[in-house]
Amino acid sequence: MSASVSLPVEGMTCAACAARIEKVVNRLPGVIATVNFASGKASLALTGDHAPVSDIEAAIERAGFTVPHEHVSLAIEGMTCAACATRIEKVLNRLPGVTAHVNFAAARATADVTPGLAGVDDLIAAVSQAGFRAGLAETDEVAREARRAGARRRLKMELAVGVVATVPLLLEMVPGAGHALMLPRWIQLVLASVVQFGLGLKFYRGAWGALRGGGANMDVLVALGTTIAWLSSAIVTVCGLDAPVWFESGATVLTLVTTGRLMETNAKDRAASGIARLAKLQPRTAHVETADGVLDRPAAGLVVGDVFVVRPGEAVPTDGAVLTGESALDEAMLTGESMPVPREPGDAVRGGTLNGDGVLRVRATAVGADTALARITRMVDEAEGSKAPIERLVDRVSAIFVPVILGIALLTLGFGWAISGSFEWSLVNAVAVLVVACPCALGLATPTAIMVGAGRGAAAGLLFRSAEALEQMGRVSVLLMDKTGTLTEGRPQVTGVFPVDGLTRGDVLALAAGMEGESAHPLAKAVREAAEADGIVPVAVSGGQAVAGHGLTAQAEGVPVRLGSERFLGVTAQGAAAEAGVHGQTLIGVERDGVLTGWIAVADTIRPDAAQSVELLKDLGIRPVMVTGDSEAAARRVAALVGITDIRAGVLPGDKAAEVAEVKASAGDGGLVGMVGDGINDAPALAAADVGIAMGGGTDVALDTAEVVLMRSQLLALVDAVSLSRATSRKIRQNLFFACIYNGLGVPLAAFGMLPPMLSGAAMAMSSVSVVSNALLLNRWRPVSLDERSVPVVGGGH
Repeated sequence: MSASVSLPVEGMTCAACAARIEKVVNRLPGVIATVNFASGKASLALTGDHAPVSDIEAAIERAGFTVPHEHVSLAIEGMTCAACATRIEKVLNRLPGVTAHVNFAAARATADVTPGLAGVDDLIAAVSQAGFRAGLAETDEVAREARRAGARRRLKMELAVGVVATVPLLLEMVPGAGHALMLPRWIQLVLASVVQFGLGLKFYRGAWGALRGGGANMDVLVALGTTIAWLSSAIVTVCGLDAPVWFESGATVLTLVTTGRLMETNAKDRAASGIARLAKLQPRTAHVETADGVLDRPAAGLVVGDVFVVRPGEAVPTDGAVLTGESALDEAMLTGESMPVPREPGDAVRGGTLNGDGVLRVRATAVGADTALARITRMVDEAEGSKAPIERLVDRVSAIFVPVILGIALLTLGFGWAISGSFEWSLVNAVAVLVVACPCALGLATPTAIMVGAGRGAAAGLLFRSAEALEQMGRVSVLLMDKTGTLTEGRPQVTGVFPVDGLTRGDVLALAAGMEGESAHPLAKAVREAAEADGIVPVAVSGGQAVAGHGLTAQAEGVPVRLGSERFLGVTAQGAAAEAGVHGQTLIGVERDGVLTGWIAVADTIRPDAAQSVELLKDLGIRPVMVTGDSEAAARRVAALVGITDIRAGVLPGDKAAEVAEVKASAGDGGLVGMVGDGINDAPALAAADVGIAMGGGTDVALDTAEVVLMRSQLLALVDAVSLSRATSRKIRQNLFFACIYNGLGVPLAAFGMLPPMLSGAAMAMSSVSVVSNALLLNRWRPVSLDERSVPVVGGGH
């Protein structure tokens, strides 16, 4: 049996690349590959016992190329418990080239799909075959909210019907009423039938879909239990038998379960409202400069390069750079920053932030999905839809939960009848077992806490790339911290210039500023600013070449010039320059034609909250380690001021990843190792750590390289990230405990006749509500680094 597959391939630059891929892939068993450089595709003929597609992708990647994946998000309808989510996930992952995760709480499936192997239609068809409904998830939050509101309205209408039909069945239970308020049995049959086939219809549909797909879920339990109660009572009524009926039990169970679903839906929507809060920040209209003057245009239609005006009190429509005007922007909704941030010509602004009293002219630098707000929203959405490691255990339990409960119900019926001799009593207990058992609480325990935690973090300027990152942040026991830009402000200033005899301060700064050119390095910027402040014209240089972590070489007026550290120049500073180095200032030597011209001393300002942050991290049981490329003296000066005793100085940017690996090896199994840096030259180290944390203020590199991004330039945000992670993990553990205790107590009580069906239905309805409500308590969490009034609570209802 053979099959044909077409895979897209990225990274090919010539026909030789295509030939190389063919050679590598054709080594695999049962695979004949033809690679087309022009189309960028690999056509594969698979025969016999061929290698799996995952091995083919791995071979292409080992050859230095990539097989791109499409990220698809599906809205799932019909899930009623964790077993449903597990079933859908299993079905999707059977498709070739698909890696899927299903979030029961968010009613969402996210999948990485290899184009050519599977598409959106294949995913939707697979979900349909499993007995559920699926469609592309709305990217418009307004549409999402409209869909959620429609679902709530339907549940309310069903509940109203259930209450009207069920209450008369319960009148006979009013104390002192006796049989006076008991309805004739044929009227009870009619009312119970309205509830059974009105409210119960969604349970029948869900049960049929699950069974047709080869699985079982909570709908199977509810439908089976209530149908047994209704059917046995209907037979007694129609046949006129002298036996009790349980019309009120089945109707009450369905009404209570519907009540629980409505409450659960409201709570889940509140938990998911973090994305809605972010999406509402983006204004819909922009004042765009055109040839006809300033015209109002849809913000969604802006393109890079458009110039727009932001008036006082308005929100910035997209990311840009200020051309003219000065104002202060309220960025609390993106970063949690409580104070407005001044902005002037040349400064960057982010879409969604609120303008103060000034008028700004801004040129758009990013639009649509490339804006910081869109990327932040996407990160939070992905984190809410991802799975924490502990949830894998929950999935395995949920997969076998329903079959086990069905077995317990049959045993309850059989043994109860054999021991008591009463079929009726045993049947009621079996129905109670079916009704009380609920995997919903188990399935909601983790994702609801993750959703609330991720949304709460976004409100405080803490972005977690995934549920795993949110969980692992609190388990960090060793935290490596870059010095420049992390412990310090990252804005060093020249504190002294020490020319050699016969030369002046201007000679040294002119040559150094010329060599630094347009470098974005903080030290280079400090040198250029010092020269500009003194009115010094930089010397023209050519052939500049950087030696990473050491210095620069170039040509000036036909002679070689060098700039860098003492080690790079091979010269030891003397006199006042040496004294500055002893006090922890960074020394930059300048050399012309092999002769030293002088030293420039540069010092960075320590962050005001650095010492407090380090102390709080220690209180949390985290050992801070400083890693820096600066000299030992400079590192020790900063370390002494902030309270760090473990120092790794003189570490080049490329070697920081090795330092992370060394610390991880020495840490053992006692905890995880985190690395915090600026998200630019620390990218390899961030990737090497168990948890990479970027203090990037929302820069592109920070949003792309780290598992955790601190949007605010405050070190205390580190403490907040750890605190929120631990608070979220506590909620997960509490929820799992409640879910397990509920089923652990409820099922035995029902089996032994101590929990009648009506109480079982009420307990089942409240179990999910209690778990989601407990997760919502995370909204009480407050960051230590902010005035809590500046942090909006995520999930404030409807």
